[in-house]
Amino acid sequence: MAEYKNMFSLIGKSDAEVKERLNQLFDTIFFDEEERFYFDTPCGTMGYMLDTGNIDARTEGMSYGMMMTVQMDRKDLFDKLWLFTVTHMLQRDGKYQGYFAWSVNRDGSHRAEGPAPDGEEYFAMALFFAAARWGDGEAPFDYSVQAREILRHCVHQHEIVPGGQPMWHGENHYIKFVPESPYSDPSYHLPHFYQLFADRANAEDRAFWAKAAAASREYIALSAHPVTGMSPEYAEFDGSPRHMFRKSMDYYSDAYRVVMNIALDHLWMGETEKLDTVAENLQKFFYENTEFGVYGSYMLDGTVHPEPAMHPVAITATLAAGSIASEGPYKKEWLQRLWDTPLRKGVRRYYDNCLYFFSFLMLSGEYKIY
Repeated sequence: MAEYKNMFSLIGKSDAEVKERLNQLFDTIFFDEEERFYFDTPCGTMGYMLDTGNIDARTEGMSYGMMMTVQMDRKDLFDKLWLFTVTHMLQRDGKYQGYFAWSVNRDGSHRAEGPAPDGEEYFAMALFFAAARWGDGEAPFDYSVQAREILRHCVHQHEIVPGGQPMWHGENHYIKFVPESPYSDPSYHLPHFYQLFADRANAEDRAFWAKAAAASREYIALSAHPVTGMSPEYAEFDGSPRHMFRKSMDYYSDAYRVVMNIALDHLWMGETEKLDTVAENLQKFFYENTEFGVYGSYMLDGTVHPEPAMHPVAITATLAAGSIASEGPYKKEWLQRLWDTPLRKGVRRYYDNCLYFFSFLMLSGEYKIY
């Protein structure tokens, strides 16, 4: 049974202070006229999360927004996000039928047709939580039905539509970077979600999800450097780095999420020693080898790459989240650093502030299983 507690109490912050700060963060993201990145559509019945650096709505952000709003008990916002997703992103035919186009413009027109599996897994988990908090309604707000259908496609797409590819590998149980790819992204691996899917997915797939949870914990440990704790942004199935999109560094934007995922797995499902060690190693490396808030890009062994970090606030936030899993010497220092760090402002605020919110949410004791 998960034990939800205010981790900021370790640095003297009361439950009331933490809850007030959490509400301020949510209000900034969803309602602040200058710094929000949630927007209603002109008709007012739908809403979207804007990637402010790329000016599009992504399945990543839409599913993040749904998880934020279900955790904060905002059914009104959740339903607007889900209606936009179903209306504009759900693919209704072709090899991607049942998946969601990963990038669309603000008017819902597609920038891309293919899916990104991290969106599907967050959609499914957020929908299951919505069903538990608010109950199923009429389609498309029959949340648990929709969640199970998403997961059915993720595992059985090759059986459902001609030319379709599943999002998980049928033998090693690893999530893929995209359905067609024979490689993965360590930050996509969410064993704590899969363990819950093993109880809530269609009965015939529950054993698959239980195996996926165990496999992902092994993969996260396999792909992380044994000293620095850093994971590659993209990785082969053997855990070795894969360089794509003209990037020659290893530890970059996607990879920041790994320690946040380790923390939530620890919070919900309990200790995994190898993963907790990854969190401790990361906190140690960044505390001892970088200036607070000034980060570069890195090779896995800690060698600094010439390109600076695009999302430095996200690094601070996720390293602080690691304090849930870490018993290392710097867990309090990272908690204090996050408390002292404001939300990012400006063009690149979307990704940093999503990871900031999730990290703060779990550290506050408010990121819960429903």
